[in-house]
Amino acid sequence: MTVEYLKRGKPEADRAEDDAKVRGVVEAALKDIETRGDTAVREMSQKFDNYSPEAFRLTDGQIEGLMSKVSARDMEDIKFAQEQVMNFARAQRASMTDIEVETLPGVVLGHKNIPVQSVGCYVPAGKFPMVASAHMSVATATVAGVPRIVAATAPFKGEPNPAVIAAMHLGGAHEIYALGGIQAIGAMALGTETIDPVHMLVGPGNAFVAEAKRQLYGRVGIDLFAGPTETMVIADETVDAELCATDLLGQAEHGYNSPAAMLTTSRKLADATLAEIDRLLQILPTAETAAASWRDYGDIILCEDHDEMLRVANDMAYEHVQVMTDRDDWYLENMHSYGALFLGPRTNVANGDKVIGTNHTLPTKKAGRYTGGLWVGKFLKTHSYQRVTTDEAAAMVGAYGSRLCMLEGFVGHAEQCNIRVRRYGGQNVPYGVAAE
Repeated sequence: MTVEYLKRGKPEADRAEDDAKVRGVVEAALKDIETRGDTAVREMSQKFDNYSPEAFRLTDGQIEGLMSKVSARDMEDIKFAQEQVMNFARAQRASMTDIEVETLPGVVLGHKNIPVQSVGCYVPAGKFPMVASAHMSVATATVAGVPRIVAATAPFKGEPNPAVIAAMHLGGAHEIYALGGIQAIGAMALGTETIDPVHMLVGPGNAFVAEAKRQLYGRVGIDLFAGPTETMVIADETVDAELCATDLLGQAEHGYNSPAAMLTTSRKLADATLAEIDRLLQILPTAETAAASWRDYGDIILCEDHDEMLRVANDMAYEHVQVMTDRDDWYLENMHSYGALFLGPRTNVANGDKVIGTNHTLPTKKAGRYTGGLWVGKFLKTHSYQRVTTDEAAAMVGAYGSRLCMLEGFVGHAEQCNIRVRRYGGQNVPYGVAAE
């Protein structure tokens, strides 16, 4: 059976055209920032956010003033969520150990996990102040031991959002900037007269932020391509339409281009979910955004069985995958391309986004085929080293090395090995010839 689309979003060609427009805007903006620095950044902030303060970097006094606006209950909730994220990040960090092994007598090999030395953490706030993104990037970088953590967030309703600033500060940011979008990404990566460049960029964002990170990759490191959020519901007749519709629209409200897909083996559930979505869009306060996303980027796909749902899900490789079936652990065992799994009706993507402890910066646009999401390990570089401690090992490995270098025609390489064989081999080896 070929899968049947009961509801389908924009054709891929139209989506590709949208992406091409974004590429052009971003390329021009980054070139402007590189050429004109702070002047270009200020002009973009004024144009896109209507925001042009005396300085974009917040002072200690400004940070304290903003944090004083956060209610005690909100501050308590922020601290609770941040601690869950840091707890899991600490456990992940503990799983990454430095190693040193003697692979042959006198041959010692090892690796060290070293933090990236500076990171730029972007926290979206222009449409929705994404407080949780500060935990995911800033707090996780702190657990990794990054010595310079720069955080940037767009102004929200004319000023930096107090809750976002509180989360950045509590998470351990060393520098906080009220900057959004391309101008924030460009300033942190390229540097300006007042902002020193960073070695790595992390954090989610809209299509323009994701494209800016893509274009800057190589010049700086990035966590992953995290564009507009994607959500997938894999469901069978064990759950109801209200749960499915709620989980789809709960992510579609992110923006006007947030894909939401449902895979199911039940036509009855699919039809009921379509009806339930229509009902919820009549009462959801963010319906204007969610309805646009669902109209242009929403899919409901009817599959023959669980094997077909698994195949389609792995092929689509969506960011969030909510599994509500009679065999959730089977999906955990067999899914290989996704951002994060949310197993069973008791869990949901919003918990993962905000509080439960896993990181919500996840791969989109099929990047889950080759990378996982942001985690403490993304802030660490694993560097190897080697040490030869005996004359016998130097001569023995050198002899192998010399012959293998000559096999490839690298005479200079071979001589690096030969000189060790001559010096440490305890025998009279002619110049340019390794021991047999």
